[in-house]
Amino acid sequence: MGETTPSAPRARRAVPLTAVPPSAPVVWYAAYGSNMHADRFARYLAGGRPAGGARSYPGCRDRRPPARTLPVLLPGVLYFALESAVWTGGMGFYDPAADGETPARAHLVTAGQFADVAAQEMHREPGADLDLTRALATGRDRLGPGRYETLVCPGAIDGIPLLTFTAPWPLAAAALNPPAAAYLANLAAGLAEAHGWSPERAAAYLAGRPGAAPRWNAVTILDALRRPPGGPGRAQWPPVT
Repeated sequence: MGETTPSAPRARRAVPLTAVPPSAPVVWYAAYGSNMHADRFARYLAGGRPAGGARSYPGCRDRRPPARTLPVLLPGVLYFALESAVWTGGMGFYDPAADGETPARAHLVTAGQFADVAAQEMHREPGADLDLTRALATGRDRLGPGRYETLVCPGAIDGIPLLTFTAPWPLAAAALNPPAAAYLANLAAGLAEAHGWSPERAAAYLAGRPGAAPRWNAVTILDALRRPPGGPGRAQWPPVT
């Protein structure tokens, strides 16, 4: 069974910012969760409800798709915690200080689009730009106490800042919770689109993330990904978009 498709591009790693830019009109948004999946991310940009989700999104002021996307590897670990109002089950969070590496997808967007995506993740109304100065200068900026209110900047790719957002707490302090099948399907679809991963490789990776067990292992995730549409868990491989 194939692990990675032959045409999959090689994943990039960020390099340190050599200087804090006076402004950043465009940024790479590093999606490590369901926003790796292009159709799901389109709901943040253009508005609407993702397949299998329970929430509709208002979208961004600028509804254009990303100018480019790239597979990237982030230092740190993806884990599942808390309870999602969109999918039920745990949500994906990223601890940049944990030992490991996280496959992600970098979307080249405007700074305004990044701000509007972040606002929707923070359950705020999109429309206000973010001051990225502290995140770019120090690699981190806590905008609030909420689950996705901490900005992280691992560095830059091609001279453009790479940014994402996560919870303020570390993995060791997280309230772990296994994710729903529909959420896993979006992550697996994103890993296939960005990194060319097979269902087997995606299932093994997701099963190994903190919070997935004891509900999930590689076999049960693979089974959930291959379930027919409308079956229990509403997941399938490839996911319905």
